[in-house]
Amino acid sequence: MLPADTGFSACTPPCLLLPSSYQSSAMFAKAFKVKSNTVMKGSDRRKLRADVGTSFPGLSTENLAELMPSKEELNIVKVYAHKGDSLTLYVHNKNPILFELERKLYPTVYTLWRFPDLLPAFGTWPPVLEKMAGGADLMLPGVVLPSTGLPGVEQGRLCAVTLVGNRAPVAIGVATVSTREMLASGMKGKGFNILHTYKDQLWASGDKSGPPVIAPLETEASPEEDDEQHSHDLMLDTHESETQMENLCLTDVAADKNQESEDIAVEEGIETTKDSEDISPQEAMDVLLNQCFFQALKYKVKKSDLPLLTSSFLRNYLFSCCPEGEQVDIKKSSYKKLSKFLQVMQQRKILQVKELTKGVESIVEVDWKHPDIRSFAAPVSEPTASSENIDVGTEHFYQPPEIISLYGISAKMMPLFQESGQKKGNLLSQNDVRSMIISYVKKNELVHPENKNFVTVNPVICDCLLDKSEQHDITLLKWDDLVTRCLERMQHSHQVTFPGSSPVIRKGNIEPIDINVAQRASNKKVTMIKNLELYGLDPQSFASLLQQKVQASATCTPLPGAKDRVQVQIQGNQLPHIGRLLLDHFKIPRKYVNGLDLSTKSSKKK
Repeated sequence: MLPADTGFSACTPPCLLLPSSYQSSAMFAKAFKVKSNTVMKGSDRRKLRADVGTSFPGLSTENLAELMPSKEELNIVKVYAHKGDSLTLYVHNKNPILFELERKLYPTVYTLWRFPDLLPAFGTWPPVLEKMAGGADLMLPGVVLPSTGLPGVEQGRLCAVTLVGNRAPVAIGVATVSTREMLASGMKGKGFNILHTYKDQLWASGDKSGPPVIAPLETEASPEEDDEQHSHDLMLDTHESETQMENLCLTDVAADKNQESEDIAVEEGIETTKDSEDISPQEAMDVLLNQCFFQALKYKVKKSDLPLLTSSFLRNYLFSCCPEGEQVDIKKSSYKKLSKFLQVMQQRKILQVKELTKGVESIVEVDWKHPDIRSFAAPVSEPTASSENIDVGTEHFYQPPEIISLYGISAKMMPLFQESGQKKGNLLSQNDVRSMIISYVKKNELVHPENKNFVTVNPVICDCLLDKSEQHDITLLKWDDLVTRCLERMQHSHQVTFPGSSPVIRKGNIEPIDINVAQRASNKKVTMIKNLELYGLDPQSFASLLQQKVQASATCTPLPGAKDRVQVQIQGNQLPHIGRLLLDHFKIPRKYVNGLDLSTKSSKKK
């Protein structure tokens, strides 16, 4: 039996070619021989953990600690494969988590089930798995082409293989050609040398658990979508026979589902013809809101999407369920606010909402077995949670929050605002502050008689706005300088108003969306984005959308020092793509995005 820990190659990342001495795949298709089994020492464990973190920057410190717990036993197992290759296995709790071949580390399926986004993934069909476990390589005709395109990889890159409808990897292999060459060949020929699979002998040396069900981040090809092609060529190369298997045809399973969709559409078409003239506009909006709400929960939201920011649910899920030509406006409903509507749904025990920070709520649980959800019949054909729909819904319905800077009156600044009837602690906008300062100056006849661009400094202005070192030297101030000094000395706050929600006031200035590029091992770069939640952007949805656009691995990790906050991390320097996404797609004002100037500086250096 083998230990299941997180071990990746000690020296170099696994994104490389197969070892030169090893030209055949399926090392674990047959039983292997154990040479030795020893317990790993603390120093070796720390070195392995450091190597893994260097090779896989997507794994956080917490991830590494989870894979290789300090107080739990980790074994090193030396084995010989059936073809004579010498391998090292790293085993934790009787499960192999890594194997090492010629000083290069590779994760096992047990590790990938815990971190499914560790490697770029390519999809295939279930009948292919048995052939791969028996020693076959994956041919390109057996690779499913998703609507968003294949991941961008170079020749020799270590990749994961998944099955349609499940993101849990079932195999790992090395790409024999780059993505560009795959597409240029018309998806013909060998695609991947398979090293290890679910159900092979390496997997069997562990606890023999099956892959978890992990919902796809993007829409994968379904039997219904590919029904137009009538069949799929799943060609696999078996080295031992040196012949290709005959093409495998998939059974057409879409007919029944298509018929169900047609039946639903007919029934729902009858429902939508109801006369709405007898109900008020508010009642009509309540009906539309409830319809879109239940349609979104039943057909679009998945368990893997939770927890889900309520603002993200509104724009990415609920809005996109509106019938063509209609739009939900919560303010025109009897609920007036999204939070109030969700409170009603929570009282009905349909879902559970949790407040993360003041004014920011998240849906943490949905009861899909609730009678109201189960009995709901959509008035349009069943929607799909495709990445395209989410993208369109986000583009059309997302509105950046309205952000207003506010300034609190402190005890020291009170004399300037007393004549305007203000009290200590009152919050004012910048325009309000300017108006009250102008009013104070004019009331006290402080405008300089010879030059109206200047204001005479009286004892109140002197005490409130001048430093001690300036009080004996400055007798006049320009208008702009007067207002600027006033704003700087007030207590800063900001008000954020999300669509369909009440304004939320927080102390201090709002933190901008911060983008940073870090350099990791082997001159690799990683781009990190934080504070998306403050602007109503769901980090998981943002990471998924960004991953689709740039074809690079993206993950969400906890933000150090911030409770219930995460940061998005994506491989490579993606500043230009992130800038276009935030500024052009989501319309976030440029002043609320930090770090984009790094892209300009780097381009100038070139």
